[in-house]
Amino acid sequence: MVLTLSKATAGVGRLGLHTGKMTIRPLFAVLLVAVAFAAGAEEVKEDEGVLVLTKANFQEVISSNEFILVEFYAPWCGHCKALAPEYAKAAQKLAESGSAIKLGKVDATEEQELAEGHGVRGYPTLKFFRNGNPTEYNGGRTADEIVNWLNKKTGPPAKALATVEEAKEFVEKAASVAVIGFFKDQTSDAAKVFLNVAAMVDDYPFGITSADDVFAEYKVEDGKVVLFKKFDEGRADFEGELKEDVLKKFVSSNALPLVVEFNHETAQKIFGGEIKSHLLMFLSKEAGHFDQHLESARSVAKSFREQLLFVTINADEEDHDRILDFFGMKKAEVPAMRLIRLEEDMAKYKPADPKLDADNIRSFVQSFLDGKLKQHLLSQDLPEDWDKNPVKTLVSSNFDEVAFDKEKDVLVEFYAPWCGHCKQLAPIYDQLGEKFKDNSAIVIAKMDATINELEHTKIPSFPTLKLYAKGDNKVIEYNGERTLEGLSKFLETGGAYGQAAPEEAEDVDEDDDQPKKDEL
Repeated sequence: MVLTLSKATAGVGRLGLHTGKMTIRPLFAVLLVAVAFAAGAEEVKEDEGVLVLTKANFQEVISSNEFILVEFYAPWCGHCKALAPEYAKAAQKLAESGSAIKLGKVDATEEQELAEGHGVRGYPTLKFFRNGNPTEYNGGRTADEIVNWLNKKTGPPAKALATVEEAKEFVEKAASVAVIGFFKDQTSDAAKVFLNVAAMVDDYPFGITSADDVFAEYKVEDGKVVLFKKFDEGRADFEGELKEDVLKKFVSSNALPLVVEFNHETAQKIFGGEIKSHLLMFLSKEAGHFDQHLESARSVAKSFREQLLFVTINADEEDHDRILDFFGMKKAEVPAMRLIRLEEDMAKYKPADPKLDADNIRSFVQSFLDGKLKQHLLSQDLPEDWDKNPVKTLVSSNFDEVAFDKEKDVLVEFYAPWCGHCKQLAPIYDQLGEKFKDNSAIVIAKMDATINELEHTKIPSFPTLKLYAKGDNKVIEYNGERTLEGLSKFLETGGAYGQAAPEEAEDVDEDDDQPKKDEL
């Protein structure tokens, strides 16, 4: 049993009370604990240094700790399982350093009311509480990244480095990357820009120095920023104009290897970084593709460092099958490469030539940057019996011809085979098709939006229902109840009915069995 009473024991220090081996501190501190128990305080258990929170003890723990990071998880969630050892390791690191920051966790499947009250929609969800006030956690998922993020949020953005020894220790202790700003005047505009960026970038430790011997040790001039890293060339010196957006991009692009392998630890940095265009290389470690193609990729990546991220994905891993599916790829196509632009439309590009030699990679990337490539859209082959049933089957190739028929109102359900809400809607939608099958002015149709893509329409959640109205082909989204009556009324009123707030839909990035934004 561990009870944390930060506020109750003010002036005494935090009190740890352990069954079996009790450490007795001043008598009045022990009495405070007795008073707390007498008042009905809920026992707080620990699991590998992480506080186990429930509805009964949540508010007490949040109120009695100035800083606490809370993970809402589901025991069956793969991402939660991957995070668990890193989360425990972070709690241990914080405890060993004497930090007042605590880590807690809530089993959201057991504490559903608690999770719903904090707006939890996907797993894991992490929230940081400062004096009881929550903010979203947007850091990485390794122990070092979690600790760095928390230290940034609770302390100065950059550590003061007064001596060469301090600077060396700072660099050596960093997990993989450390950033140091060299400023004689730490109140200057340039130093303020650096400190602002340090406060914004949570994944890596920042240091700042004015010491002449530290300048000399690293052979830098006043106003310079150096990123030290334990891979590739070892360090990168910032040479651009010292502006916040420019410096942030420099750190983001140089803090990752020239070619970074996608995994649970790197996902957040890859897909949450400043660079939104990525070359993805699908390789097989078992087949030796990494040894065959990595050097070619590195040689090209140097030329495009701040324009594009080069990412490898091991196609042997079962978890990555979902990413191959997202690109419409089969394992037989590996080794292969694709380009993706992580904007709202998630545009994907496929090379005309699949070879992974340096010249072909360079040509593919340059054509993309020059705007010469056309998006690669997924499409099924058109089934011969696509219009046999009351609910017509659409694919990319026949969508425009059917949906934009000016003589008909066409209702389209964009669905995903794995989506639970879509499965619930299926029998109702079939009934709707049966009801209007003899109406020549109305078409009921559906399209699997996971393997059919449209340049003019992007689907963020499933199911999405859109009416393509006859005449002007105006597109009206249905947001009413998913009932036969509601959908019928929507069609009979030409889309006038059903414009209320949408029901809960399954976002593409919130179903744990499907790719997340940090996995695509």
